Amino acid sequence: VQLQASGGGLVQAGGSLRLSCAASGRTFSSYVMGWFRQAPGKEREFVGGITRSGGLASYADSVKGRFTISRDNAKNTVYLQMNSLKPEDTAVYYCAADVTVWDKIEAVPDNYNYWGQGTQVTVSS
Repeated sequence: VQLQASGGGLVQAGGSLRLSCAASGRTFSSYVMGWFRQAPGKEREFVGGITRSGGLASYADSVKGRFTISRDNAKNTVYLQMNSLKPEDTAVYYCAADVTVWDKIEAVPDNYNYWGQGTQVTVSS
């Protein structure tokens, strides 16, 4: 499985960005997908995740109500819509795939088997 994240950039506080993560392979619909982020000097943290069908998404408290995760299994792509961005959202954002048998969103990075290369999001104040 190869994951390619894109869509990062520089945005002013209050602005929006949409990240995309395109996956290779024909079994994308069997992966639980997650988004994580890592700011300089900090540990990688869970942003949110979405189940295989897209029927359920969950989010970290810090982004709840501002970020939305969706997926298009026909396009092998998962999205992270980020609104009302804050300077503290500045980080490298990673998408990840959990290919284990459980259709459950995990918040721990070690539960994910494959990772994208990351895309930088910078929010200026």
